[in-house]
Amino acid sequence: MRYVLAIDQGTTSSRAILFDRDLKVVATAQEEFPQIFPQSGWVEHDPADIWATTAATCRMVMERAEVASADVVSIGITNQRETTLVWDRKTGKPVYNAIVWQDRRTADMCHALRDADHEDMVREKTGLLLDPYFSGTKLRWILDNVEGARARAEAGELVFGTVDTYLIWKLTGGTSHVTDATNAARTLLYDIRNGRWSKSMCELLDIPMEMLPEVKDCAAEFGTTTGEVFGADVPILGVAGDQQAATVGQACFEAGMMKSTYGTGCFALLNTGDTPVVSENRLLTTIAYQLDGKPTYALEGSIFIAGAVVQWLRDGLQIIRDAKETQPLAEKADESQPLVLVPAFTGLGAPYWNAECRGAVFGLTRGSGPAEFARAALESVGYQTRDLLEAMQSDWSGSGEEGVLRVDGGMSASDWAMQFLADIINAPVDRPEVVETTAVGVAWLAGMRAGFYPQKDEFAATWRRDCQFTPSMEEDTRARKYAAWKRAVEATMAV
Repeated sequence: MRYVLAIDQGTTSSRAILFDRDLKVVATAQEEFPQIFPQSGWVEHDPADIWATTAATCRMVMERAEVASADVVSIGITNQRETTLVWDRKTGKPVYNAIVWQDRRTADMCHALRDADHEDMVREKTGLLLDPYFSGTKLRWILDNVEGARARAEAGELVFGTVDTYLIWKLTGGTSHVTDATNAARTLLYDIRNGRWSKSMCELLDIPMEMLPEVKDCAAEFGTTTGEVFGADVPILGVAGDQQAATVGQACFEAGMMKSTYGTGCFALLNTGDTPVVSENRLLTTIAYQLDGKPTYALEGSIFIAGAVVQWLRDGLQIIRDAKETQPLAEKADESQPLVLVPAFTGLGAPYWNAECRGAVFGLTRGSGPAEFARAALESVGYQTRDLLEAMQSDWSGSGEEGVLRVDGGMSASDWAMQFLADIINAPVDRPEVVETTAVGVAWLAGMRAGFYPQKDEFAATWRRDCQFTPSMEEDTRARKYAAWKRAVEATMAV
């Protein structure tokens, strides 16, 4: 038996998943690691923790499946995007902790760049906005604030990478300093139209270009592991950022196909084919995947609070003990006493991008109780998704697969939430049989490159639907409910 190993390095944990010849999960291993909060709004990871948990879960999953390194055909890596590391080119020693994608320390830097009228150029080159979310300003902060870092970088002693690049460096014993196009496209330093690092962006942010990794396709030769790590040389042949890997795993290969992943937040991607679409609604223009030197583009929108609103019901209001309780509660809610919950606990994401507003509840009565709150919480995710999809449709008028939305992530397991989603967006919602879409996507990339898995079209044909949710809500009800949501958002942002 031969296998493909997928490494899924996330924000709070590292996972390793072993897939067989039929892309079925054979074994998994997962290990959490600490989050570091040095100041309000700052989020860091110890690079040693990222590496130690990755290596440990790889060893663990092979032990559980009783698989030897020699039986692993290839490795695929998917990762938390935008998280930024800088390390010594010779020793591999990081000069500072990894600055996590959630970190907001460079907000003032981004404001200054916007005030200097640089955002139009930034959007044209990178498809992104001037926001602390992305890697470029984090890298600038390290060079400006870690003693000696800028001088060492300009002398060629330091290198930069996102988490995929750092893991490849470690796995290959420092012989490969590479990334893929999807991760490069999230750095604020990559020209997504011309497929190369942007000299003008590096000059704007004062980044020495010698620090940057080589950019490859998502399915490419990224290097070979050393025997010290796996006991055998195993090629790394697939890499993609987590949301792009989920797009691949959902087989969203045709222009117009959409996927939405519901975790703590929600990330929706719309495949726009070979055309990078500039959003008029402050969505992101990004690379969905790149194969054979050809990028496929996407519009991306992010919701800050999706599954986290259920966690709030559990941990904040303490009206449930388990996320599974929300569905039966929502089913019991009194429809004559509807609540509208705007979960702007950390502001609102796309398409509003209002970081200052905070959450609000509208329509409270003496009869409002746990059931009504549960229903409002689940509905809020559907409303926010419709906001994203309407912005995408406004930006891009291409036709897709009958407007079907493919979903994955923890909240997609809720039949009630997915039915409401279908109702409020007035389009079918497809949940796949295999919900490990991120790992599936990067495993297929690595296995396809090795000739172990089929090419794109044949892989897409293997995608199987577990359940389709079709709209059943009356149009006047849909319009009334969504209008109430829009009024609630306006009121929330006005405070």
